[in-house]
Amino acid sequence: MAGNEMIILHVLGARPNFVKAAPVIDALAARGAAQAVVHTGQHYDEKMSEIFFRELGLPEPDVNLGVGSGGHAAQTAALMTGLEGEFLRRAPGLVVVYGDVNSTIAAALVAAKLHIPVAHVEAGLRSFDMTMPEEVNRRLTDQLSQLCLVTSPEAIGHLAAEGIDPGRAHLVGNP
Repeated sequence: MAGNEMIILHVLGARPNFVKAAPVIDALAARGAAQAVVHTGQHYDEKMSEIFFRELGLPEPDVNLGVGSGGHAAQTAALMTGLEGEFLRRAPGLVVVYGDVNSTIAAALVAAKLHIPVAHVEAGLRSFDMTMPEEVNRRLTDQLSQLCLVTSPEAIGHLAAEGIDPGRAHLVGNP
């Protein structure tokens, strides 16, 4: 990476993230964007992780935090600790998170506390079931994101109903 070039840091942790990230990373690479990939290791089994990198043509992660599984609090705490070190070391200009897994909310929280802008791919999707950990992750990540990249007009409506400035929502479709 040359000089003062802004780096876009993608945080990937679980199988659904890999599938969503592949076309985003490709599109940004085609535009010459400087990018890095942090694999949190939330999904670490070969069939849940490495196979997707190979088959989707994702770049090798710049780092794998190797967090693994655990309870929500322990896993999220380990994710936040590892991600904070990476964010401080790499000083990204933008952190891109995907979906609704623990890696997503951990990255959004760390970036927000370090004043690094966050882009949330699949923002505004809702189950309206707050007993689901994923719904908690979705809602909080959207609150922390400067760029809410949505897949449908309904998602824009969900964000607006939660008080998120419509100027932060961008209809980009489903990656």
